[in-house]
Amino acid sequence: MEGPNVSMTDAGPGSAIAQWRTDFSRKFQFYLDKSTPHITGRWLGTLSIALFYALRVYFVQGFYIVTYGLGIYLLNLLIGFLSPMVDPELEVSDGPTLPTKGSDEFKPFIRRLPEFKFWYAITKAFLIAFLMTFFSVFDVPVFWPILLSYWIVLFVLTMKRQIMHMIKYRYLPFNVGKQTYGGKKSSGNSGAAD
Repeated sequence: MEGPNVSMTDAGPGSAIAQWRTDFSRKFQFYLDKSTPHITGRWLGTLSIALFYALRVYFVQGFYIVTYGLGIYLLNLLIGFLSPMVDPELEVSDGPTLPTKGSDEFKPFIRRLPEFKFWYAITKAFLIAFLMTFFSVFDVPVFWPILLSYWIVLFVLTMKRQIMHMIKYRYLPFNVGKQTYGGKKSSGNSGAAD
């Protein structure tokens, strides 16, 4: 004896919520994918979210522990963004490695944390921190100058270690000052008469 045929729309509220989540996830991923080439626009949007967060913390005069946690998380993301995929100190790789001598073959710098994932994680972090400022349970009373001083010391020590690593293994995680090679230059008047 078989039960009646149940369609997806008649299955109940659980499947409707699951369908809504699937649709929302697809649309969100679609717009996220469309934003990928728009680097400047994405970062300007994140900068505006960060500004809203800073203004919220300033006017509320609280949530310093949330800001400290956000700062530690952002520092962790920055280290991943500046680090190579394969750390020459930790791993022996069969694949491409960073050149350590001038005679070594050029190998491109591949980040441990790509720019898009770096941007996405920062944006999510600021949004979550902004939402946390609406709940008083996260407003732990602390003396913020000590937290700020500790974070600055941590930032300086971490960046010093990272810069020393960059100097030791001769890599630069940015395109500034790197030699670029161009292909054929197309002339606009290639068929023009003399």
